[in-house]
Amino acid sequence: MTRRSLLKRGVLVAGVGVAGQLVPSVWAQPIGANNRVRVGIIGLGLKGAQHARTLSDMPGVQITALCDVDPRQMEETKAAIAAPGHSIFTATDLREVIDRRDVDAVLIATSTHWHALATVWACEAGKDVYVEKPVGRTIAEGRKVVAAATRYNRIVQTGTQARSDSDLDEMTDYVRSGKLGPIQWIQGVSYRIRAPLGRRPPWYPDWLDYDLYCGPAPMAPLEREKLHYDWHWRWNTGNGDLVNMGVHAIDMIRRFLGDDAMPQRTLSLGGRYAVDDVGEPPNTQLTIWDFDGVPVLYENRCLPIKPNASYADRFRGQQVGLVVQCENGYYAGYRGGSIFDNDGNRILRKSVNVDVVTAHLQNFIDCVRSRRTQDLVASPEIGHHSAQFCHYGNLSYRVGQPASTEKIDEVLAPVTGASAGITRLREHLGIHHVDLAAKPLKLGPWLELDPHQDAISGIAGGDAAALERARYLLDEVARPGYELPKIG
Repeated sequence: MTRRSLLKRGVLVAGVGVAGQLVPSVWAQPIGANNRVRVGIIGLGLKGAQHARTLSDMPGVQITALCDVDPRQMEETKAAIAAPGHSIFTATDLREVIDRRDVDAVLIATSTHWHALATVWACEAGKDVYVEKPVGRTIAEGRKVVAAATRYNRIVQTGTQARSDSDLDEMTDYVRSGKLGPIQWIQGVSYRIRAPLGRRPPWYPDWLDYDLYCGPAPMAPLEREKLHYDWHWRWNTGNGDLVNMGVHAIDMIRRFLGDDAMPQRTLSLGGRYAVDDVGEPPNTQLTIWDFDGVPVLYENRCLPIKPNASYADRFRGQQVGLVVQCENGYYAGYRGGSIFDNDGNRILRKSVNVDVVTAHLQNFIDCVRSRRTQDLVASPEIGHHSAQFCHYGNLSYRVGQPASTEKIDEVLAPVTGASAGITRLREHLGIHHVDLAAKPLKLGPWLELDPHQDAISGIAGGDAAALERARYLLDEVARPGYELPKIG
């Protein structure tokens, strides 16, 4: 069932395109057809509302439509940005925005499980798209976004805003020049405190269309207290912090290694500790990728530095950021950052001077006008691969099994930097009184990858059942009526 056949189920508001017809953007015409880019924003939570405020102040941009399945969030954003005499169309169904003739481009900041389908529908309708990361909840969804942008010749920007951090260019150029010698390993960290997902008896929110909220995901009752944002920590709608935060880190890491770099294999381990809640993805996780002999490690923690503390740990000064260790020194930072020698003396420092959110949105708007896909700083292909590598890590974790300390040490011993990483993780859990003998870490197998084909080519140990399960999770099955359309 396609977007257009779904639209035939109901009566559309005046001004919405006729069901069964494409409604092309004016920017599909040659440059100069119009000077104002008219934007519809779909999803008005924290990120969507932030983008609405930014775009409302951007010259040459007009917000003509707002959409959120939660009418309360939609009205709050409309009140915050509405100008006298400026009419903004509102809807709780994103299809009504996608089919409007006064919308040239849509910005999608919904929960992750809607990203790919909304993007494909918008491309099919002739709209340009700015879609928040990750481009898909699964690897197959991300590839469909890439295919749709190509098939329908649309401008599609991925919301990995650090790509617009020009202050990082000096750091990546310094490291890639070889002045510090070859890269030995890279460690990304995200130490961010996440409150447990409060548990309550199954319930349905009665102030919105919950069926539409679920969309491609199964329409199961909620068992958590909060509807919004906590969807990140349920597998049906989100991917945990490895994808939520890790996409930004991996995207930066690829700038140091080169965007053509592809991992040959990945492994992930962790668990959900020191909380009693309904969250599913791990709140303590270590993931490793082998980029042609350069180990890349990423550790995401959701617990504070110690019980009842209000702040998180740091690694070489970073709570959220990277350490790129080279033979003769290292980079540490997130935006901007510093270069140090191996004694900790700073060689080079770059302060953060770029408003990356505004710069990233401006790059998208500029490309909508110019129709130059080559000028996008975060193309769908870039966004797909940065998310894909994180998805692979989660797949390893999800098919893993509890493992002893000895087994984990044996598996990680050959990987440069991994022994130190797992030691820090265990010490962190020990501070939180976690008994790993009673509740061992889950150790995922090494998955052998073919990222060019979006495929898992093999699995360490030859566990056929685990390999079949991992391959199923590359795509999964969407709820009937919300399948991604075929793109020929």
